[in-house]
This record gives sequence, structure tokens and C-alpha cells, in this order.
Amino acid sequence: MKVDKAMVKGRNYRIPSTPPYTRREYIDGIPQPKIVRLDMGNTKAEFPCRVELIAKEGGQIRDNALESARLAANKYLETNLSPDSYHFRINVYPHIVLREHKMQTGAGADRLSQGMRRAFGRPIGTAARISPGQIIAFVEVNEDGVEKACEALKRAAYKIPVETTIIVSRKS
Repeated sequence: MKVDKAMVKGRNYRIPSTPPYTRREYIDGIPQPKIVRLDMGNTKAEFPCRVELIAKEGGQIRDNALESARLAANKYLETNLSPDSYHFRINVYPHIVLREHKMQTGAGADRLSQGMRRAFGRPIGTAARISPGQIIAFVEVNEDGVEKACEALKRAAYKIPVETTIIVSRKS
């Protein structure tokens, strides 16, 4: 049985403090993003209404938060609408590689940590960096499913660490 190690709290990575680090060809040991699918529902149909989850502020969203938001919204949509009556998409992808410098513990840790002042850190996960006004996710539905889509994105917004707003628009 495989046991996952404890994750560092997401608030440590919510506000970007370093330049984006995305060059995967130079990095060894990057964990795979936890987000499984970006498009759900009926991806081929055209729907008249679109409900968008938009970021009010910039920040970083970790891959496990994106997957959690996707699961919450898609589960609500599947149970309240038929799978052919909506198209749900996560619009951001976690390209940023997050690094962590492990702190030494035990006897002599202060001596060992002296040479690690500006240590680079090891990759521990990935995150999507977003800017204010960016669309995080959207649901396209028929007019009778707009309220359900709003509720689904509201449930997804609870899982996301930045402040968001929901906007309903009609395609012309």
C-alpha cells in the first residue's frame, strides 16, 4: 500500500514569490499534474449560454486544487443535468513547477543548514499562475441549465484559493 507524504499547505504557494519556473527540460523529478481531464460533457455541441468562473485577483492555483474544483463542479453537473446537455472546461493548466527546500532536523541541523542559505529546492508539484480577469473555467449550457451551471461553478470556486466571480453571457 502506497502512502502519500503530507502536502505543504496551499496558502504557502498562493501568492507567487519567485519567477515562473516552467522549463521542464532542465528539471528532473517533476510530479505529474493531478488534474486528469480538462474537457467534460458534450464537447462537440453548440450551446447558447456560457457561464464563466473569472479570477478577481492574481495568484497561483495548485494542481490538486484544480482537480478538486473540477470534481466538485462536474459531479454536480452530472447529477443535475444529462451529460449531453453541457460542456465544462477547465481553462488553465498547471505549468509552473513548485519547489521546496526541505529543512534539516535533528542533531547538528544548524551546522548542516548553514550552506543552504540560497538553496534551489526540489520539485514538489505544479501550479497554474493566473492574472486578474482570467477565465479559470466555464460551462456552456442551454438556457434551462444556467442556474445549475452557476451552482456548479460556485461549488468549484470554494476549492480555488483566489477570489472569483461568476459571469453569465449569451452567445450571439
